[in-house]
Amino acid sequence: SEGTAGRRIPIMHGRTLGGSSSINGFNYTRGLPIDYDTWAGQGNAGWSYAEVLPYFKRTERRVGPFDPRYRGGEGLLPITDSDWSHPLCDAFIDGAVAMGIPRNPDYNGEKQAGVGYYQRWIHHGRRVSSARAFLRPAMKRSNLKVLTNAHAVSVMFEGKRAIGVCYSRGPGCPVQSVRARKEVILCAGAANTPKLLQLSGVGPRALLDQLGVPVVHDLPGVGENCQDHYMVRSSVRVKGVKTLNSTARGFRLLGEIAKWLLGKPSLLAISPSVAYGFWQSRETLPVTDLQFCFSPGSFASGLAGKLNFFPGMTLGFYQLRPHSTGFVRAQSTDPFQDPIIQPNYLSDERDRQVVIDGVRLTRRLLHTPQLQVYCDQDVAPPASAISDSDLLDFARNNGGTAWHLIGTCRMGLPTAADSVVDSELRVIGMQGLRVVDASIMPTMPSGNTGAATMMIAEKAADMILGHPPLPSEPLNAMRSAAVERSTSEFATFVA
Repeated sequence: SEGTAGRRIPIMHGRTLGGSSSINGFNYTRGLPIDYDTWAGQGNAGWSYAEVLPYFKRTERRVGPFDPRYRGGEGLLPITDSDWSHPLCDAFIDGAVAMGIPRNPDYNGEKQAGVGYYQRWIHHGRRVSSARAFLRPAMKRSNLKVLTNAHAVSVMFEGKRAIGVCYSRGPGCPVQSVRARKEVILCAGAANTPKLLQLSGVGPRALLDQLGVPVVHDLPGVGENCQDHYMVRSSVRVKGVKTLNSTARGFRLLGEIAKWLLGKPSLLAISPSVAYGFWQSRETLPVTDLQFCFSPGSFASGLAGKLNFFPGMTLGFYQLRPHSTGFVRAQSTDPFQDPIIQPNYLSDERDRQVVIDGVRLTRRLLHTPQLQVYCDQDVAPPASAISDSDLLDFARNNGGTAWHLIGTCRMGLPTAADSVVDSELRVIGMQGLRVVDASIMPTMPSGNTGAATMMIAEKAADMILGHPPLPSEPLNAMRSAAVERSTSEFATFVA
């Protein structure tokens, strides 16, 4: 698209048990209370912050000290603080504090704004995906059977009722089916759930006609409202300190493997983004609109994750609540063909201004006195990139996905033209069919999407079982002072 200078950006997804929680950066970030109050304000009863907070808490087992008003201690998903540190990370945090960004020991607690080390779903040096936390303990149940190497091809219908799912072991393999006594629940993610619905005859009539798929239900919103976080990374060549660029290679890497095997802090148990920052792109904004991700390493162009051979550090950021929206559409009736994913990055002028401001703030954060002692040379963007047009051009040509696709089966009022599921996650106009994944998010949460997706699944479990929702939390103290000061100002800002 024009927003990415015509580049095609690969988007990975987790085709394994646990989905993308098995391959992502495992940073645990809930977002802001106003994110969920916005969902409720759009007519989605039961999805305000006070009503979803109990499900965030029920999902997690916070390891270490925590505030029980906001955090849970008895869930199946362990959330830990980093046991690994680095001089560059510490200098980044100290420099941000000197700029006026406060240290924040828990950005998932009372307030989000601040800097520190990320929380993650790692325990004893190992990733804890949703499969490991929730699925594995249930595998021996008599009412559960897990089929692997089973690619969903389509949903089966009798009239407007979902009665089962067709699947295949691979291209050219026979199509098999499994029938549902009660409900079919789709959780293929924000890219593949809309594709599966479209190939099953549920979606915009014009697209289904173009594909040659018989229309079961004309539902225009399927595949629309696609959003993603657009990550822009700046990097600096450094001196006087070892970075991941050297410690993740050769004999030093063997040393890190040995540390990991001995249960000691090791780079084998860290996210590519080690330290975080949540702040405003402009001082006049009522709430944070940028998330920063700091790494004591730098990355070469080409293969994702390929490190430079010189020592470097990287600070990436993305706009928390982008305005640009796009679509996901099946390309053909071949269920094994990837869909077209078009988030339309930077198509909205407001997003372009935020990305310019974000690159400028990133440059300041990378050149605080605390980090300047390590700085050797700007790598990206080059020091010569100064004007707004220079910085926007850099972002267009170098930014990429944060792998946070959402919104393609948007939750909303049944009367809204772009709604796909109602507040009970039932596909509008259909029976016996629900969607439970990030595709139902009506707007982007202010942070990584994994935590919100697990909250959605936890809440959906009560809906599916017919259990009453957990009692809502009596406090909304997690709202930042700025949001409390002017909720109407924030509503104007996000509009």
